[in-house]
Amino acid sequence: MEKMINLKIDGIQVSVPIGATILDAANIANVRIPTLCYLKKINAIGACRICLVEVKNMRPLVAACVYPASEGMEVFTHTERVNQARKINLELILSAHVKNCLSCAKSMTCELQKLSLEYGCNENHFKGAMPKRTVDNSSPCLIRDSQKCILCKRCKAACYETQAVKVIAVNNRGFESYLGCAYGADINDTACVGCGQCTLVCPTGALMVKSDIDRVLQALSNPELTTIVAPAPSVRVGIAEEFGEPVGTNAEGRLVTALRMLGFNKVFDIDFAADLTIMEEANELVERIQNKGVLPMMTSCSPGWVHFLTAYHPDMIPHLSSAKSPQGMFGATVKTYWCEKNKVDPAKTFVVTIMPCTAKKHEILRKKDMHNHTPDIDAVLTVRELGLLLKRQGINFAKLTKGTFDDPLGESTGAGVIFGVTGGVMEAALRTAADTLTGQSLTSIDYKKVRGTKGIKEATVNINGMKINVCAASGLANAQKVLADVKSGKKQYHFIEIMACPGGCVNGGGMPIHDPNVVSFTERAKLRAKSIYKEDERKTIRKSHENTQIIQLYKEYFGKPGSHKAHEVLHTTHDKRRFI
Repeated sequence: MEKMINLKIDGIQVSVPIGATILDAANIANVRIPTLCYLKKINAIGACRICLVEVKNMRPLVAACVYPASEGMEVFTHTERVNQARKINLELILSAHVKNCLSCAKSMTCELQKLSLEYGCNENHFKGAMPKRTVDNSSPCLIRDSQKCILCKRCKAACYETQAVKVIAVNNRGFESYLGCAYGADINDTACVGCGQCTLVCPTGALMVKSDIDRVLQALSNPELTTIVAPAPSVRVGIAEEFGEPVGTNAEGRLVTALRMLGFNKVFDIDFAADLTIMEEANELVERIQNKGVLPMMTSCSPGWVHFLTAYHPDMIPHLSSAKSPQGMFGATVKTYWCEKNKVDPAKTFVVTIMPCTAKKHEILRKKDMHNHTPDIDAVLTVRELGLLLKRQGINFAKLTKGTFDDPLGESTGAGVIFGVTGGVMEAALRTAADTLTGQSLTSIDYKKVRGTKGIKEATVNINGMKINVCAASGLANAQKVLADVKSGKKQYHFIEIMACPGGCVNGGGMPIHDPNVVSFTERAKLRAKSIYKEDERKTIRKSHENTQIIQLYKEYFGKPGSHKAHEVLHTTHDKRRFI
């Protein structure tokens, strides 16, 4: 049994395990202590000094995020002395901060802004020189505005510890310090994978998603364009959070209605393309196993992961599946099959996807995936961008009725929707691969060993007497470990699924931003994943190859999975990524 210690937080008796901090104890006691630099399991450095508290019989104030709780300790979190210290620290931070709050995209969700209002700060209390910093607009996914950086180092922690990409660090010293890339390089000249995890943890507007809202609105107002939109699986369990609803609320029906109200001509579903991805990917896996192809085969639907492998491990490129991501397959199918069938000019079709992922903005720029110089996807909006767009257009999301997706690219199965969670692509592929290898329609289709938000999950699946070793990992630091084990020969897998973001797409860089206490003490990925699996269970059809619209698509256009036509439209090649 774990040994506990007892202490008081604002007079509330609380017991915590040995090693817990004052902040941990306060959370258990339901006492809120403000923070700016702290995020549980990501960043605990006591740098901002906003979480200062008073401890009985101790002269200095201490940082609650790093100071250990002890037996008999009495803590006071909101005394006049504490509040005054926090206010002064906030005003000192504001003195070196660009204060264009009205035009900042982070306004109303900025942690510095909220705390400054809460503590009645005077933004001009301390006047003096401002550090000379720049705005980096080079990335197709992200904007880094160093003028708004408060040196909390959360982005560095996410980039180094969670993602193992390591392109953000402290440059210069003292007053001229700022978080940036080595030697002052632009983001786009580094091995940044565009995952956007830094934007999720940044407390201010120093790191933001590059917005496509204005481009989408221009397309919607152009009568010569046929506008088409499709949301990714995890969008339906994330968008409601942008309007204050509980984490993990499934709002699929209202999402469809909202997109239609924006004026899109067709509202389809990326889940359909996820089913299509499985048709090609499962077929590729079976072929590699049966024909002694390159194994383990690795999924290619997460662009952040693909960027990571092609930059850091180019020797492993042959292991990547050649199948495009669901987004890529969706755009390609719309601009070939759908446009031909409906006699619509692909050049006058504007396709928008709603994604939990910031790296998807980079993915659509791949020139090799264009048809007749027309991109498969014209614009990507993240969940946060969609929330802002709906608010701008005056759409009351809470009051919307439930709509349904358009046919034929709107029908999907349970296998399609579980793409939103780590292990979901693996499980969806196994459902189809198992039926293919056995020649039967199996009823046992829940591969629970690859479920859950654990960073690395392994399983051995027995299909028709064949033992298939599989692995699902999320977060690029975990991907790094898996690759190391494969290269060393320590692990022998047949199939590996990698998602760049911890927990999978439900925790993508474009998902809603929450209060740091919610981030630190609420398992958002688990709550969203729970809704995803409920949707899978609700579906009448739960295997991609049983999707009637997918069957019709192959009958009319592609012939069969892996055909020449399918490879021409639905597959791609991966090259070594070049960067400075």
